[in-house]
Amino acid sequence: MLHTRTPWLRAAAPVAVLALSLTACGPKQDAAVSTTGSATDGEQTSAEAAAKTGTEPTGPAGGDGALTSGQSGTGPYREESGKITYEVAAQKVRVGTEADAKKMVQDPKNASGLVAATAYVKYTNKGPGVVTGLAKVANGAAFYADGQPGGLLIGTPGDLPGCEDPVDIDDWRVGESHVICQTYMIPKGAKSLEVRWTADGAAAPLVWKFTPTD
Repeated sequence: MLHTRTPWLRAAAPVAVLALSLTACGPKQDAAVSTTGSATDGEQTSAEAAAKTGTEPTGPAGGDGALTSGQSGTGPYREESGKITYEVAAQKVRVGTEADAKKMVQDPKNASGLVAATAYVKYTNKGPGVVTGLAKVANGAAFYADGQPGGLLIGTPGDLPGCEDPVDIDDWRVGESHVICQTYMIPKGAKSLEVRWTADGAAAPLVWKFTPTD
């Protein structure tokens, strides 16, 4: 999967007034998750590869391995309106430059040696009901670089291309999908990137692995 290092961050955050939280996301862990072979943008999934090789698709971390870009997993998450089952698929990761990162925080010194990485995750409401109020499913997501948790960047604009702001999502009905993006500060030059999502009660998160490119 291609991860571009482009000026997109400069367009997304022109004013350096964003608050940086270096505390990693801490999703709750209390139910099982399952994986499926759906994908987006015509990309080959582990399930498709399995059909050619005779092997089974990979499962969540702690099981048989990580999911591929666009491959989905399913698990429950408790919203204010009740517990909802979601199909979750990390689609891509965009990585900026150190110069971009310094423009995204109040004090550029906080971004020294860091870059900002944005994870694009698609969530589909599988039921049983409508999500009313502010959807919290993205709170189950986390980002890891070289095995270490990234710092969630609080206050990132929600108008990045292809991203939706949970504040603008009203009455999320069964069958509807929304792409919610979160931006994290990670060490510059990280070799291994992971998007993780933990369902309520899960013993282990779903994990999608990405390899950054120069």
